[in-house]
Amino acid sequence: MFHSPQLTQMKTYFNTGETRSLKSRLNLLGKMEAAIKAYSDEVAQALFLDLHKPEQESLLSEVAFLVEEIRHTKKHLKTWMSATRVKTPLILLPGKSAIHYDPLGVVLIIGPWNYPFQLTLSPLIGAIAAGNCAVVKPSELTPHTSKIIVEIIKKVFRPEQVQIVEGGVPETTALLKLKWDHIFFTGSSVVGQIVMKAAAENLVPITLELGGKSPVIVTQSANLALAARRIVWAKFYNLGQTCVAPDYLYVQSSVKNKLVELIKDEIQKQFGREPKKSKDLARVINARHYKRLLALILNTNVICGGEADEKNLYIAPTLLDGVSWQDPVMKDEIFGPILPILEFDDLENLISIINEKPRPLSAYLFSQEKIEHKIFSERLHFGGGCINDLIVHLTHPELPFGGVGSSGMGSYHGRASFLTFSHPKSLMLRYSFFDFSARYAPYSPQKLNFMKKVFSF
Repeated sequence: MFHSPQLTQMKTYFNTGETRSLKSRLNLLGKMEAAIKAYSDEVAQALFLDLHKPEQESLLSEVAFLVEEIRHTKKHLKTWMSATRVKTPLILLPGKSAIHYDPLGVVLIIGPWNYPFQLTLSPLIGAIAAGNCAVVKPSELTPHTSKIIVEIIKKVFRPEQVQIVEGGVPETTALLKLKWDHIFFTGSSVVGQIVMKAAAENLVPITLELGGKSPVIVTQSANLALAARRIVWAKFYNLGQTCVAPDYLYVQSSVKNKLVELIKDEIQKQFGREPKKSKDLARVINARHYKRLLALILNTNVICGGEADEKNLYIAPTLLDGVSWQDPVMKDEIFGPILPILEFDDLENLISIINEKPRPLSAYLFSQEKIEHKIFSERLHFGGGCINDLIVHLTHPELPFGGVGSSGMGSYHGRASFLTFSHPKSLMLRYSFFDFSARYAPYSPQKLNFMKKVFSF
């Protein structure tokens, strides 16, 4: 268990200033990169044991993602750390003004279970790049991956720089009672509310990376074959346990039947006639989530999939037709291999319908019409997304990743991570060879008239 005295020790170390230099930050980032690459095989094995995750998915979405994030950060960190000069108004001359980027202090990072390696260590990259110390809390639902994270952190960092706390709800609850300089949480909206409430007790600033029901919209102008291929890939990647996975599909009525058949064919192409035997499908994280997902299929019109095996925590890639917003499957984020299919006729009317719902983390459009691109990008509210693709926007280091409204607050990746864990400190340097006497008392009509001329009143 991590207690207040340990936090005090870390803050004392942070106040020595050792974490602030570019050399120190680059050194730690380099050690992280080397350790992640050295443990890549162990990470893949741990993710298979925890989630039955295919090795290629583990490499691309967990290990390689972090390595590229570190390389990008190392390349640009010196520039990010440099003070940003801003213009000084005439009335404040002579002098100069700049924004300096201060590390926040000691931060708490709480990771999720669905991408337990990447989503736990990615925020840590930003925290270290910004010059902070950190305590990391991985998910208790992925114990094998958590064990590898423990080994990496102990190998790379000294205890006063970064510590890791394992455990479940009691350990997380105890951590949330402490006075951190920032809390970064990735997980469900329900737990996000708990984290936000706890942070408010100590006025601790937070970043919440949550989720929501992310739509994918396919219009009649889309390349339907490409849309089907990419929807199947994105929806069933990690068995749908991805915060930016398409949660439901809206397809224009005129092409619905054709798209549905293409999606069915694509499921067979990617996972075979018996997906349960495929080595390319992960499994549901635990029995509780398995039962939750299975309940969403009951009394629905299953047009593909639906097979389930509780012993192996397996649910087949499943398509549901004839779905409405009153159905249980449309109430909350699915977070599993179930894709409800709805249809629409008018895009602008559809966007009005979606905008009435809680704002999603992501949204996607398949269309070849520029006017539809414009309507989608300007009218629909969402955290981030793609046109003619899905989920890949989160891999772009120059695009801040985060939600809006109930899907989260704050963003990270690339420079956005650096900024999330930094305080933009405003600073003016005034020169002493001239002093503007009109600002001082005693005031006079002459000084007032002069001020009016200066400000063009």
